[in-house]
Amino acid sequence: MENYSIIIFILAIVIGLSAFADKVKLPYPILLVIVGIAIGFIPSMGEIEINPEIIFLIFLPPLLYDASFNISPKDFKTNINTIGTLAISLVFLTTIGIAVVARYIIPGMTWPLSFVLGSILSATDAVAAISITKGLKLSHKTLTILEGESLINDASALVAYRFAVAAVMGSAFIIWKATLQFVLLLGGGFLVGFVMAKILSFILTRVHKNINVTISFMLLMPFVTYLIAENLHVSGVIAVVILGLAIARFSKKIFPESLKNQSRSLWDIIIFLLNGLIFILIGLNFRYILKDIDNDMILPYIGYAAIITVVALLIRMARIFLQKINLQKAFQNTKRKRKVSEHALLDFNNSIILSWSGMRGIVSLAIALGLPKLLQDGTPFPERTVIIFISVAVVLLTLIGQGLTLPFIVKKLNTKKVETTPLFK
Repeated sequence: MENYSIIIFILAIVIGLSAFADKVKLPYPILLVIVGIAIGFIPSMGEIEINPEIIFLIFLPPLLYDASFNISPKDFKTNINTIGTLAISLVFLTTIGIAVVARYIIPGMTWPLSFVLGSILSATDAVAAISITKGLKLSHKTLTILEGESLINDASALVAYRFAVAAVMGSAFIIWKATLQFVLLLGGGFLVGFVMAKILSFILTRVHKNINVTISFMLLMPFVTYLIAENLHVSGVIAVVILGLAIARFSKKIFPESLKNQSRSLWDIIIFLLNGLIFILIGLNFRYILKDIDNDMILPYIGYAAIITVVALLIRMARIFLQKINLQKAFQNTKRKRKVSEHALLDFNNSIILSWSGMRGIVSLAIALGLPKLLQDGTPFPERTVIIFISVAVVLLTLIGQGLTLPFIVKKLNTKKVETTPLFK
């Protein structure tokens, strides 16, 4: 089957399964991943090679732009403390935690290789988290934190990944250089996003009466912004997020309601199809990654992936509950100049939901597949196949395991909340 035929075939499956998922009350990303795995084992199905650069360029900009465009700037600012904690400090904590576990349980893993694996699996995925939690009637605060975290944490994970790979290649890790590069990456991405938002605002002010031209510019700009930022060696992820946040504020002032509705409808269709393609591709690639692993090692590696999944979940849970305690203390501290808003506080329910919503997805898969095949001296990158297999296994375990159980957890917590709410106040 030719590649273009496969894409049409996959899109048809995405549309059909999404309708079926609604009827069986199953999150459609989970169903797509499972069906993707099944389709991958059809003998006549050819291998679809995923180019990580294409994934980052084609999938990330529109998905990030759409999520940041629709997030409330006010709510984002209110919860910025928690979002920053999860998107930056938790990413690095998870990298370290997974690296320590991998170093001592997986044969052949050196410290640099363990940190490569840790960095690949350190960030949650915006697409997975938002797609699976959609329709679960989560609180607005919980959704804002999940979306905000997923919008920023990719940049943190990519910095950790670059330094881990450099260490495997033979470069020395210097903490002040890593910190400086991280600041420059984020700061540069912010600047590019801000400048591109100003340029787009200038253009839209003059063409907003022409609906087709306006929507076309808004569709094109996330890709342009991402490419410019990456070519300047700053964070394309942050640049697109800033662009989305800025244009969201601008659009409220200038766009007529008809334009907003048309733009929203078009974006909904694009995001729906991209989401579907992503989850099917994750499933489809499992067979071809599996073939490079010795049969005797498949079960042990899946076991290691399960342990890493649990470790990542426990680290996330510990950090979120620590954040809950810290926010409560800061709120009660009357001596603080900048008092924490009551709306920023976390309760037990949203702490549990935030902890369980840390699914990995397409970004982890793309980073893993983007590992160099050769070192600088021409020798093969050590344990590359093992790292990719375990990464994909963790992605699948989090998507299917946490994704399938999350609706049950949310329902249980909401039931308890109703039972404990007094009838009369």
